Amino acid sequence: MEKKTGFTVVMILLIAGVITVAGIFAYALLFYPGPYGDDGNGLIRVTDEDGLKDYLEKYSQDNSYSRYDYPETVFFAYGGMAEESLSTGRTDSENYMQKTAVQDSMPPAASQSLPYTVAGDSGASDYSETNVQVKGVDEADYVKNDGKYIYILRDSLLTIVDAYPAEKSGIVSETEIPGYRTTDLFLQGDRLVVFADGYEEEWITPEGSSVPVPVTEDAAKAYIYDISDRSAPEIVHEITMPGDYSDARMTDGWIYAVTKKPVNRYDTGMPVVKMDGKAVSEPDVWCPPVPYNDFVMYTITSFDTSGSEVADTESFLLGWDDTMYASAKNIYLSYMKNMPYYRGMLAEEDTDSNGPESVIHRFSIGKGDIEYKSTGTVPGRFLNQWSLDEYNDNLRVATTVNNYGRGEISRYNSVYVLNPNLDITGRLEYIAPDERIYSARFAGDRLYLVTFKEMDPFFVIDLSNPDKPGILGELKIPGYSDYLHPYDKDHIIGIGKSAEKNEWGGVSTTGLKVALFDVTDVNSPVLTDSVEIGDYGSDSEALRDHKALLFDKEKNILVLPVWEIASVPVDESLYGNYEKSYTKEIFNGAYVFGIDPDTGFILKGKVKQGDSEMSSYYRSGPEVVKRSLYMDDVLYTVSDEEIVMSSLKDLSIRINEVMLRDDTAYTKPGYNMVW
Repeated sequence: MEKKTGFTVVMILLIAGVITVAGIFAYALLFYPGPYGDDGNGLIRVTDEDGLKDYLEKYSQDNSYSRYDYPETVFFAYGGMAEESLSTGRTDSENYMQKTAVQDSMPPAASQSLPYTVAGDSGASDYSETNVQVKGVDEADYVKNDGKYIYILRDSLLTIVDAYPAEKSGIVSETEIPGYRTTDLFLQGDRLVVFADGYEEEWITPEGSSVPVPVTEDAAKAYIYDISDRSAPEIVHEITMPGDYSDARMTDGWIYAVTKKPVNRYDTGMPVVKMDGKAVSEPDVWCPPVPYNDFVMYTITSFDTSGSEVADTESFLLGWDDTMYASAKNIYLSYMKNMPYYRGMLAEEDTDSNGPESVIHRFSIGKGDIEYKSTGTVPGRFLNQWSLDEYNDNLRVATTVNNYGRGEISRYNSVYVLNPNLDITGRLEYIAPDERIYSARFAGDRLYLVTFKEMDPFFVIDLSNPDKPGILGELKIPGYSDYLHPYDKDHIIGIGKSAEKNEWGGVSTTGLKVALFDVTDVNSPVLTDSVEIGDYGSDSEALRDHKALLFDKEKNILVLPVWEIASVPVDESLYGNYEKSYTKEIFNGAYVFGIDPDTGFILKGKVKQGDSEMSSYYRSGPEVVKRSLYMDDVLYTVSDEEIVMSSLKDLSIRINEVMLRDDTAYTKPGYNMVW
């Protein structure tokens, strides 16, 4: 009897074990399709709202798979999209949620024509364009021009200025843009595409209820204007995308816009893209097989500038801290895969990790088509879009790695080369220990890299052999560069800050610095010249946004927007004979330099703008210059308050100025106080 009972117990345990193993294996097949599939695929396709809800609820209940966001095994699996899906059967959004769409509650406002006669002159024969990263790939910005007109977005207002000739310039029209925040625009011929964030209200009938309720969600809008009559822009199409606007690129007349929307288990709506209020695309959502602590739904939408069609849409559940880079052939979206702050918190199998990593997704683009291609990871994090570059079908990246060890944090910088599958094929690691990247610029088979802690190491890195990148030379100087711009193949311009030792033994930044590096001898780069502007607190929009810099080698101009604090000596007797008595003076406007590659910078002049007394309070107020452009021999410096037009032949000659309406001057949140 005892033997029979023992045999029964053993059989029960054996059957239970088989069921458990089978269950685990089935679970792995569903949520880890890559490692267990024959094709090595990784992402999960979610095809409807119920599937998305199941996905989010499952991972909200089981946090054991979200320890550090993305485990290593997932990335061994990536080679393409998985056909594994979570779905209860594909249904249209109108059916499964019984939705009744309601148009945006804020209708498009009519344009206001102003009492200004458009000058009959044709446009300039030569004019500047937006400073972009990749030639032929335009970047959305809030200021554009076509050699005749300037188009400016400020808050919810689109202003069109007849700017050429400068002597006859004036505002042609002002148009209120629907939404609570306008962002960027694109210009092509007689079409103007304006991006804005707003809300979309829909009525839904919750499960178990017969009463519809209103639901308001964030919605990004792309308003396509016909501007053939600049005095009366007219909306011809309106594209609605899920979430908030993030960034956009335009190439060959096609716009690729990225929007993002945080989601959770209680907010499980599938993405819907609309044109003129009607759903035209309801893409599936690609989800990682292992969840994050927080999810963000990214949607890439492509459409042509005529607005005649939405060509393609792709949606993904990714992570925060995104960086976007685009070439003419691909879009790369990256984000952080975080790790615990101290290595002591890591699970045993993960203790060899070098800390946070960046996940990169590649999407091919062309004629409006968007297609996911590959995914990879690299150690560290990207500074910004300039940390990535595509060259000869390879992706080159520069990262700063924070290696969290037990009781200490070590930092270094690395360069990686990845093939089209986003496998690492070349690496150069442990550059400038204990420092971080401040700027990077890829140019052909070279990378120029600036790191900083106490000095500014300027590195020249060889990428001619993508399998074996190496350091060719370096130069150490005080300060650092936030932005690097090629002058020619042998000279690099740096825009950044000066620095000096302080009384506590550390380093303090001082004024702005413009530097010219000579890299003719790549093994021994030299500093040809540097110019310091102002004292501590001086600032430039170009430190944060490359679109603020205007450079034209043919015209020999480098235009830098400047908000300068200068210490000016005063009569000591007025201040009790204190030593080093001085007062602060503010300059707001632009510095205009010429460049001689052999000797350095030549100050051609300054363009003063705004009220210096008001400028002393805000370094990001509406009077601060943030953009500049030229049409023929006229320089246009642009702030939120006004456009000032100066002669490039003699910058002391102010040709004209156009005041811009700014109803929110000095009331916007987030202005930086200096003192």
